[in-house]
Amino acid sequence: MTGVIPNQHLSKMIADGVIAGQPAIEDAQIQPASLDLRLGSVAYRVRASFLAGAGRTVAERLQEFEMHRVDLTDGAVLEKGCVYVVPLMESLALPDGMQAVANAKSSTGRLDLLTRTIIDGGVEFDRIATGYHGPLYAEICPRSFSVLVRPGMRLNQIRFRVGHAVLDDAALNALHAQSPLVDGTAVIDDGLGFSVDLKLPGTDLVGYRAKPHTGVIDLDRIGHYNPAEYWEDVRTTNGQIILDPGAFYILVSREAVHIPPEYAAEMAPYLAMVGEFRVHYAGFFDPGFGHDAAGGAGSRGVLEVRCHEAPFVLEHGQVVGRLVYERMQDVPTQLYGAGIASNYQGQGLKLSKHFK
Repeated sequence: MTGVIPNQHLSKMIADGVIAGQPAIEDAQIQPASLDLRLGSVAYRVRASFLAGAGRTVAERLQEFEMHRVDLTDGAVLEKGCVYVVPLMESLALPDGMQAVANAKSSTGRLDLLTRTIIDGGVEFDRIATGYHGPLYAEICPRSFSVLVRPGMRLNQIRFRVGHAVLDDAALNALHAQSPLVDGTAVIDDGLGFSVDLKLPGTDLVGYRAKPHTGVIDLDRIGHYNPAEYWEDVRTTNGQIILDPGAFYILVSREAVHIPPEYAAEMAPYLAMVGEFRVHYAGFFDPGFGHDAAGGAGSRGVLEVRCHEAPFVLEHGQVVGRLVYERMQDVPTQLYGAGIASNYQGQGLKLSKHFK
């Protein structure tokens, strides 16, 4: 069956050994259309980010790039600006015809914690080809904040699919007519476009900018940190802001997004030609996100924005990204936000769950 594999089939894949874990995979890792991946007990500080490359293993390349090892058993700090490779507790034995794609979890992206999956023989980040048998590794580079991590923490996630299930623009238009994907007019061009909201009702606060010199964030501490110690408010009264090169921003989409239960979505970059910035870190949107059937009634997309070489004026309503929709193999038995620990259902402008 073509499509993204839902939670009930993920459970069977675990039972059949297609996905293995050491220790055993926990039920809490299984999401409606993805599986959370767990950090192992050691982090390798490396000189630079790397891909294994065809015919090479990550373990071989670590011998080339490793600087020192960090024992995570009792918790350890991964320092801002450094690159680490952490073996994950999960491994795969994918059958022919099944592939996988990984991405950072939402809270990971909102902390500007660049987390990508690498594999043996890999020539791309976060892409696992059909038939892959082998271990998984997380490459972690804290960009804005140093973080305290422990074994078993879940910073990234993996989604499995069979065949090609992406909706083309004609199918997206038909779906929007049947079950609105955004409130208002849908901009559909190679996916569902979304824009930035710089005119939030009743306030001039439109986002947050990461402060440059802050303390460590313990990723186990939920609702613990004072936002003012880590973030500066971004305010505007004219619907525009100037992005500073190298700075990291949390903004919000103008559109309230709906993901029907039969579909999953992934945030993808827009066109590089529209500006010198990137809006693409945590990219998975689960079935039920923002959907009435799961208590969402529309959820804004939080935008994790980093400006590149030159200052750039970002204006209200500017299209900054797109959502690519895919069909599920089956409707998941568990939807996002419906009885599971979903932190961002019905969200607006919101920092990660670690902040008060």
